[in-house]
Amino acid sequence: MATAAPPGAGYEQERWSGVKPLRAGQGHQFLLRRLHSLSGIVPIGAFLVEHFVSNAYATNGPHAYATQIKFLNSLPFVPFLEWTFIYIPILYHALYGIYIWYRGESNVTTYPWQGNWMYTAQRWTGIITFAYIIQHVYHLRFSGPRLLEYPGAGFGKVQQELMNPWMLAVYVVAIICASWHFAYGIWLFCAKWGIAQGERARRKVGVVCLAIGLLFVIVGMVTVRAFVAPPDPAWRHMGTDPATARQVEGEQVH
Repeated sequence: MATAAPPGAGYEQERWSGVKPLRAGQGHQFLLRRLHSLSGIVPIGAFLVEHFVSNAYATNGPHAYATQIKFLNSLPFVPFLEWTFIYIPILYHALYGIYIWYRGESNVTTYPWQGNWMYTAQRWTGIITFAYIIQHVYHLRFSGPRLLEYPGAGFGKVQQELMNPWMLAVYVVAIICASWHFAYGIWLFCAKWGIAQGERARRKVGVVCLAIGLLFVIVGMVTVRAFVAPPDPAWRHMGTDPATARQVEGEQVH
């Protein structure tokens, strides 16, 4: 009995990534896709690592968390750094990712390969993460005490938000989605840029990326627990107003 031939050239890459491999000579789309793939690692991936690490300071209490926020806000040219290395890359990565999805070729029903399911999950986790980022930035930057003036209010603002069970669920889902999106994004980057060539190499990279994703989820959940159920009862409801925020920072209240 004759067997059907694999559907077209590049079958192996498509089977594992769910998308066609990047090839030169495809006009500006090649460059835009390269930038999209690269931006997910640098600077967005680097920022995600920093963000998870900075948030993890909450496990050491409100003062440690306030000190980290104060340090980040004290960096020179903060607005320039944020727009150049955070906001603009995230906007480009998200909007172009939506465009790729709109014109995508994932066929999870016709071709139920592992790669196609992962490709679809990658797009959905990206959408959820992007929506969460918008909400998160608005809440921390534009509502309540301004963290640029009162970094000590940071712990209390997050803690107060997580008192809402719905927002707690949103945080948990966002952490899982961001961790998956970044971990699988690393795998896609290695596959598309030729770092992991061949099925065996991609499998090994996949194991490493799975470990990275799980590590991010664990760190994120431990951080959330520090806000929801802090080990020190005195950490509850701290920094929710400017006066308390200054006390958390160790400053003298006049």
